[in-house]
Amino acid sequence: MKKRMSMNWVALAGLLAAGALSGRGTAGETPAPPVPPNIVLIFLDDSGWADFAPFGNPPYPTPNVQRLAAEGCRFDQFYVPQAVCSASRAALLTGCFPGRTRVFGAHAPRARGLDPKFATLAEVLKKRGYATAIFGKWHLGDQPDTRPWMRGFDESCGLLYSNDMWEYHPENPKFWGKYPLQFWENGRVSIERVTPEHQKHLTQWYTEHAVDFIRRHRDQPFFLYVPHSMPHVPIFCSDRFAGRSGAGLYGDVIMELDWSVGRIEGALREAGLEERTLVILTSDNGPWIVYGNHAGRTPFREAKGTSFDGGVRSALIMKWPGHIPAGRRSSRAFCSVDLAPTIIRLTGAEPPANPLDGRDVWDWILERPGAQNPHEYYPFTTGSRFEAVISGDGRWKLHLPHPYRTLEEAGRDGKPGKYRQARIDWALFDMQNDPFETRNVIAEHPEVAARLKSLAGAHRARFFPKQKP
Repeated sequence: MKKRMSMNWVALAGLLAAGALSGRGTAGETPAPPVPPNIVLIFLDDSGWADFAPFGNPPYPTPNVQRLAAEGCRFDQFYVPQAVCSASRAALLTGCFPGRTRVFGAHAPRARGLDPKFATLAEVLKKRGYATAIFGKWHLGDQPDTRPWMRGFDESCGLLYSNDMWEYHPENPKFWGKYPLQFWENGRVSIERVTPEHQKHLTQWYTEHAVDFIRRHRDQPFFLYVPHSMPHVPIFCSDRFAGRSGAGLYGDVIMELDWSVGRIEGALREAGLEERTLVILTSDNGPWIVYGNHAGRTPFREAKGTSFDGGVRSALIMKWPGHIPAGRRSSRAFCSVDLAPTIIRLTGAEPPANPLDGRDVWDWILERPGAQNPHEYYPFTTGSRFEAVISGDGRWKLHLPHPYRTLEEAGRDGKPGKYRQARIDWALFDMQNDPFETRNVIAEHPEVAARLKSLAGAHRARFFPKQKP
């Protein structure tokens, strides 16, 4: 059965090569393809918006990410709905906001995680005939029925939660060391207790598994999810990249991640799959700046763990030759919850039974004539607190009154610094003219503020009814 299905995909591949899926069409139309594209989703952990060229100008080279951007499109205003690990990943893989799934913050070892009633993208694509794999950090459940091999992934390896949840935690080793940090492969523990020496190899291990998967599945559509553990602290790189950046360990780590992108892209080229593959590169949230020289860079206000753009705006590159124009730079705003619904539509897969908050934004991404973002707004949360909304076009951002953490003193060499608590009242920012959220213009645009307050009120009443206005 499997052999016959693979031969069918090969036969149909000729239609794609002949341009059967042109990417053209009127606004609102995304015809199901005769041959579903492969999906490669590379998801970094705590990477800053400016960690890689061409988004920033780092003091180390990132040629593979630059090439990916040159051959695809970079998106400058891409958001995640919460700037914390588990919540961001649940939104990515389900197309649902944290308020719906109730996945908030970063889950501890043995946590229940994402409720199986919410389908993952892997489960959806598996029903379409896709081979599916995750090589990297899961962080969406550590119970027998919520681990990745039970959530639609045929193959898997990596950590089930963050790499700092171990006995070497710099602040609370007793709490995080209660359970050993384990490395799993295809449903079994292959390393019972991950050590610092093991962590040096994580990026390489994930990458080599990904390359092998591509080579073995060239004749069948596949969904390859590579959620790297790096550059989340504690940061490590292999000996091959140690000292290579000349900019400290963080630069070395980023250069190894850039190498990983190049290896995966190279495997797609060698297999003749570039034109049949949509490649997506982004991060779960902004940098964890309290770790100082072990944290990434963002030009935007604040960072991870806040609803300011330093936390919820992530660099994004998408590449699909013949469909996404090469070398483009887009200011179109959209959110990670839109990726799953868009991919489902592009692949011709059947949407899940559970409700989706994201929408198919393919026309918006391609900037087709007349295309509009189907969302009136996107909500932002920190933990279980609803804090802000941004208009669907990305122009206006409204903060509800809420406390937030801001950096007081940066740490160094793996030791965290200090935050202090701050507070923001009702605030409206013009993100087109003030993307750094420095000037509150709520008094100057009362009609915009009133519209967004109304949308925020309806969202709060629906998903956060116990939260006070």
